[in-house]
Amino acid sequence: MAILLQAKDRLLSRLKSLTKIQLKQRFNHTLEPQMCREMCSDSFNQEVDVSNWKTVDSRNLGITRAMIPQPSWVVLKILKSQGFQAYLVGGCVRDLLLRRVPKDFDVITTANLKQIRRQFHRSEIIGRRFPICRVHIKGSVIEVSSFETVAKHGEGKETVLLSQIPYGCDEIDLVRWRNSIHRDFTINSLFFDPFLNKIYDYANGISDLRCLKLRTLIPAYLSFTEDCARILRGLRIAARLGLSFCKDIDTAMHSLSSSIERLDKSRIMMELNYMLSYGAAESSICLLRRYNLLKILLPFHAAYLDQQAGKITAENPMMLMRLFFNLDKLVSCDRPADYTLWVGLLSFHQALVSDPQDAFLVWVFASVLYHGKWKEGVKFARDRAKEPVKFVPEISGFSEIESDEQLAVKVTELALSVQDCVNDLTKASSGYVFVSKKIERNVQQIFDVLVNSIESYNSGKRSHIIDYDMLGKGNLVETRFVLGKIILKTISGGLVAGEEEIDEEEMPEVLDKDSVENYLAKKNRKRGLQPSSAELKLKTAKKCKWTEKFSSINHELSMNKEDVVPKEEVEEIHKAVKNCQLPDEELKVRTTEKHKWIENSCHFDQELSINEELVPKEGSQQLGEETQKAAKTCQSPEEEIKVNPEKILEKKDRHSLSTEGTNKKRDKQKRADDKKKNGLLLSSLFKEK
Repeated sequence: MAILLQAKDRLLSRLKSLTKIQLKQRFNHTLEPQMCREMCSDSFNQEVDVSNWKTVDSRNLGITRAMIPQPSWVVLKILKSQGFQAYLVGGCVRDLLLRRVPKDFDVITTANLKQIRRQFHRSEIIGRRFPICRVHIKGSVIEVSSFETVAKHGEGKETVLLSQIPYGCDEIDLVRWRNSIHRDFTINSLFFDPFLNKIYDYANGISDLRCLKLRTLIPAYLSFTEDCARILRGLRIAARLGLSFCKDIDTAMHSLSSSIERLDKSRIMMELNYMLSYGAAESSICLLRRYNLLKILLPFHAAYLDQQAGKITAENPMMLMRLFFNLDKLVSCDRPADYTLWVGLLSFHQALVSDPQDAFLVWVFASVLYHGKWKEGVKFARDRAKEPVKFVPEISGFSEIESDEQLAVKVTELALSVQDCVNDLTKASSGYVFVSKKIERNVQQIFDVLVNSIESYNSGKRSHIIDYDMLGKGNLVETRFVLGKIILKTISGGLVAGEEEIDEEEMPEVLDKDSVENYLAKKNRKRGLQPSSAELKLKTAKKCKWTEKFSSINHELSMNKEDVVPKEEVEEIHKAVKNCQLPDEELKVRTTEKHKWIENSCHFDQELSINEELVPKEGSQQLGEETQKAAKTCQSPEEEIKVNPEKILEKKDRHSLSTEGTNKKRDKQKRADDKKKNGLLLSSLFKEK
């Protein structure tokens, strides 16, 4: 009996211990993100490790004030003038370090949001969890955040005492560091002070940029649990910059991909628009599919990609990826599109997959959108749509429809099918819905011109140049034009109207200097960057003019080398004549010397007036009259030689005689002065003795 009681007690004790372990594990799993942040917060009250803190001169990394747009610079200067600290922060610093064009320039300051709003007339505070102040200035919107916002979220946990500040840093260092540890990724935690030209790095963000690595500031699982929007943001940054993921990020994204369904629909739309409208749509689609997010956001297109994955070949590419590839070639961070463009592309592709169409019909559909005119679009399609289009299952074949009336009916049916697919994106039956009814209406308006009175449609663009300002604002005419251009490029694999020939020649494999220069020169000629014929004639005339001038100088110098210029300068002018190229400063010097020489050779009467005893008065007067005539006609010495060489030679002989006489007279006077001076000195010495 005693043995049974002992066994029972042991069993109960084991059950109790197992229950405690399970409860502890569940408790820790629930509070793990919060505890991690509390640990980070508590580090303020403990010793702060400043060994990883770095301050770098931005000029050594190639970043200067000139890279900051004027609106952002004005905001920074106004805040600084009011006694606040102000920095550029986040993605703009990251992109500048990578020599990329930033999407926007965000500012953070020590002023609170109310103080920021008082400094700018056109500004408003938005946001609930992390409010910011949007400043409207010079046609741009600058997002300005406050260090105080993050401090309030950690109130009661991050009390900093001046006595606890580590050696080697000040209070503003701790303010910046505290803000940096609450950010998503290390490469987004950099601060740039353009007034001091300093970049502050508290989490080895610059090192991660050099390695092109994406790393979270806290463990990735905890970071994505705290804010699942960081998953989409991480994919967007990696797709645009070509970054690799750390192992913990890769694992966490696979585990927590379904958590994005908890995000607000407008936030999903914003993040997806950043992915697809800023020049990284193709790579973003690939990453969304890799981490099972495309099945949640765009289930139809995810199923299409899964189905086509094993069938993809060089002869049979995926049309969806080709559409986004051509979209990326037209837009970028500094020239983004509106969401209506990529939603329209998705709807168009879904309509073709659901009901495959004839290639000629797709040609006409895209051409009318591109030209903005029914007749011109049909004519362009009939002239160009000759080769077969190899997209399966989107294209069913090729058969040119002869009747324009029948063609108009079929194009209208395709446009209605596309509008239905836009409607499908807003239905709950299609899965997770993030496209609003307002977006649906805006996208459907793009295709209204192909539904209502299509044969009288004649209101497109006048030029084939993209207006990126209007495209970014979602202008219907501009969006139709670009949408048609992308489809035409996809099905033709080449040019559309208004474009130059594509240079098929690739960059030379051996990148020696000559081959690269020849390649670039050839591309520049094709792009029309070479000077026009009129410019070439002007340059040739100038070159000949300078050649004549310097050859005349060379000829005259050869006649009087010793009297005019040294031998070294004659050799330099020989080189200049040979190359026909001189820097501006040298040209000025040479031109000045040439004018001096002409003055010396033309105005002999000044020299002759000094040496009247060497030349008779009658001869001097005659020679003076001749030189004045030469000066009036502005004839160069070379031209005078051609007209009357004997006369010029006679002048030269007289000039050399006058110069020789002047030199002898000066030497005689100098010897007399020296003798007199020496005599005075000797007499003075004699008197002293």
